[in-house]
Amino acid sequence: MEKKLEFGEVLKEGFSLGLKNAGPIIVNVLLWILTIWIPYLNIGTTIGLLLGVIAKASKNESIAMTEIFNPEYRKYMGDFFLTAGLMSIGVSIGTALFVAPGIVLAIAWSQSLLLAVDKGKSPTEALNLSNKVTYGNKGTMFLVNLVVAIAFAILSVIFMQIPYLDFILIFVAGLLLLFVNIGIQAHIYQKLCSDI
Repeated sequence: MEKKLEFGEVLKEGFSLGLKNAGPIIVNVLLWILTIWIPYLNIGTTIGLLLGVIAKASKNESIAMTEIFNPEYRKYMGDFFLTAGLMSIGVSIGTALFVAPGIVLAIAWSQSLLLAVDKGKSPTEALNLSNKVTYGNKGTMFLVNLVVAIAFAILSVIFMQIPYLDFILIFVAGLLLLFVNIGIQAHIYQKLCSDI
């Protein structure tokens, strides 16, 4: 049975999931920034931050303050790079064909990295599964991300008009955007891929 995403539900649940996990997310981001310069380790921490945190949030599991250091994430380096490489090639070709096909492919394959790392799927299987689960939901996914981006842009423009506090307010809005985006991705993954 095809699962359908509802615009309001994705925004509401994404906002809720993101704010609920704000503490662990911010600590993991800070740890990632501190360790980004360490070769090999930074690959595992990047996978942990980009995918592990989202996968845990999608299952309503507790996210450890040091989640990105889980050695499990380094195990999936090959699948991560192969999947990301295949995605990049396809999206680049799609973008070269008048932009819209690239956007559609990016949304269609948006769950593939999570499927490869969290569910242990092969790169091509992850891309195919992602395409199947996002079928009929790409418009909703695009609109949700567009609305969040526009809201952040509007807040940034408003905050830039406030002297002396503009940088701090934009930084806080950026953190909120990070939490909400992780929550939205977690909710979408939970809704579309929980039974895979």
